[in-house]
Amino acid sequence: MRVALTGASGIIGSAVARALSAAGHEVTPLGRAQGWQLGMPAPLGGQEALIHCALAHAPGRYRGGEGDDPAGFLAANLDGTRALFDQAAQQGLGRVLFLSSRAVHDGYPAGMRLPDDLPPRPTSLYGQVKAGAEAHLARLPLSGCAIRATGIYGPGPAHKWRPLFAEYLAGRPIAPRVATEVHVDDLAQALILLLTHPAPLPAVNCSDLILDRHDLLGMVRDLTACPHPPPPRADPSPLRLPDCTALTTLGWHPGGVALLSRALPALLRD
Repeated sequence: MRVALTGASGIIGSAVARALSAAGHEVTPLGRAQGWQLGMPAPLGGQEALIHCALAHAPGRYRGGEGDDPAGFLAANLDGTRALFDQAAQQGLGRVLFLSSRAVHDGYPAGMRLPDDLPPRPTSLYGQVKAGAEAHLARLPLSGCAIRATGIYGPGPAHKWRPLFAEYLAGRPIAPRVATEVHVDDLAQALILLLTHPAPLPAVNCSDLILDRHDLLGMVRDLTACPHPPPPRADPSPLRLPDCTALTTLGWHPGGVALLSRALPALLRD
């Protein structure tokens, strides 16, 4: 399948591009390296599908990614995404996959389990942008699916845990925290399953681990012989846990702790 992929040069997009190519798809990358950004018309001629991973945001920030320019954040990410989806519909693409976020559910009570079909209830501008784009996609005359991904980790020089690892290895205090996570390669495999599914749901959750910093940094300690203790465990009861029934029914099997263990040496090198 010929697939246009936005955000192709980022940690997520590059992993998705590799997985698509390995699965035999023909990838057309769209990003800064190709002179394209959100808000510009996309070269979708001849494409059969679109996977939209691009997001314009302040470095290292998603919630709060608007920085001091909320109007620019909305224009790029909501208006730009709507225009991109409109273009995909006009050009007759058969499938559009949108990388959404668990942030669309931040307004639900702490400790709640989140089914795939739960309506959005965002509290941040980031969540509002993702929910607005989801709603626009659902109204269009094409086969679309929003993937509500949890925290995503994976290799790269700007990976999400690089500052945390540096602080821990330097012996600085680390605040307790527990969160849900998924490896970027597992996210990529979920996208590939949805790309070829005959009738995907309008939205699906994508999550794997419940990961406490105590355990993550304990693994770092074991790999580095760091003398510093990891932080205390955090209380997991307030977590809103995504239910990933739709993906697992399709045969999706995330790598869990075993994949995290295999990934950590590369993350530490990065």
